[in-house]
Amino acid sequence: MFDSITGSLKNAINKIRHKDDEAALKKAATELKKSLLKADVHHKTTKVLVSEVELETKRNGIGQDSFINALRKELTKLLTTEGNQGFVFSNTPPTTILMTGLQGSGKTTTTGKLANYLKIRKKKVLVAACDLQRLAAVEQLKQIAAQIEVDIYFDDNEKDPVKIAVAAQEKAKKELYDVLLIDTAGRLAIDEELMKQLANVKDAVKPDEIFYVADALTGHDATKTATTFKEKIGIDGVILSKYDGDTKGGVALSIAHQVETPLRFIGIGEKMPDLEVFIPDRIVSRLLGLGDIEGLAEKTSAIIDEKKAKEVTKKIKKGEFNFNDFLEQLSMMSKLGSMKSIIGMIPGLSQMAGPIKDMDFENSDEIKRIKALIGSMTPKEREEPSLLNPSRKKRIAVGSGLTEVQVNKILKQFKNASKMAKKLSTKGGMKGLSNMLSQMGPGGMPKIPR
Repeated sequence: MFDSITGSLKNAINKIRHKDDEAALKKAATELKKSLLKADVHHKTTKVLVSEVELETKRNGIGQDSFINALRKELTKLLTTEGNQGFVFSNTPPTTILMTGLQGSGKTTTTGKLANYLKIRKKKVLVAACDLQRLAAVEQLKQIAAQIEVDIYFDDNEKDPVKIAVAAQEKAKKELYDVLLIDTAGRLAIDEELMKQLANVKDAVKPDEIFYVADALTGHDATKTATTFKEKIGIDGVILSKYDGDTKGGVALSIAHQVETPLRFIGIGEKMPDLEVFIPDRIVSRLLGLGDIEGLAEKTSAIIDEKKAKEVTKKIKKGEFNFNDFLEQLSMMSKLGSMKSIIGMIPGLSQMAGPIKDMDFENSDEIKRIKALIGSMTPKEREEPSLLNPSRKKRIAVGSGLTEVQVNKILKQFKNASKMAKKLSTKGGMKGLSNMLSQMGPGGMPKIPR
């Protein structure tokens, strides 16, 4: 997600080799300007940033460290806009959020992602289907709500979105929900009818905040439409959807600066867990390739059961990690979202993780085969993999639809993975993790020596 812009920033930084070299600083500033414009950062934003970085570097003495510090400071300043960060809860529940955006921006999916984000953090969430403009919107939200197991309010017989929103809010108050997310109508372009409808819903439910969902793939148009929505209806935050598909990545820098509304979340993948809080200093750290350990800790603490984690660690150290533990860990990892987003948060790891970045914890062929194999085992075999003799393996192969060769390969991978995990847990450190990742195959399991 940040690879392109991070690489560009590094190129600019590398132009400065020596201290007090004004010519090198000029080259670095020129490279920075070219890189930002290429990354689709707005030309006004680019001009301000480059100018400030150059002045700040001169003030503190020209040198690579000084340039990096200036870049970090100015990027953070650029992304920091007056207003709330992340999700802010009202003093009197339910916190009511109006989700707005144009058709095709990913608004309904983002509503689901935000509901999932809150549910993981033990909040009782109700989503309201008030997008009656797009025929499939209500059905889509129903499917998403069922998938993430949150409640939804809809009324197939009601044609007035205001009445649905009011009824949903009454339900949320009566049944003590923490949060109500109202999915409103979008259109292909901004028009008076859309704005009037949104204003009517806004006046009826008096939301705590209005979020605007902007499509990162539309580049500068995302900035323009967000600005128009702010002027017409008023918005308290922007959620940038489809940011994983934006290879340039510069729109995130432009939105906060040009719209003057805080960027609250970014969508970084297709799955429901693929939504991240946008906190300027953490994002800048990632842009500079320095990772975001604080963000990773926050993300994992909301999902990982500390007691279970300690039990698994003990098992790994003793070499007792079994297939039930594996399935449990797989389930937990799938809740973290895409592997790309996790690796990007670990300092120095984004450049060396290789194929594991693209690993899908639920849908890769290798994971499907492993799940089929485990599903064909008896409870005792899952607990004690050492029981798997040739006749048992033959039975498992038939039950899982795999060949005996495939069964043996997966079992060998599992054994190697257990050994590697045990070694890593006793030796620890980034060096051990680096070695482990370098031995990973495309499916995320260890490579088997030929």
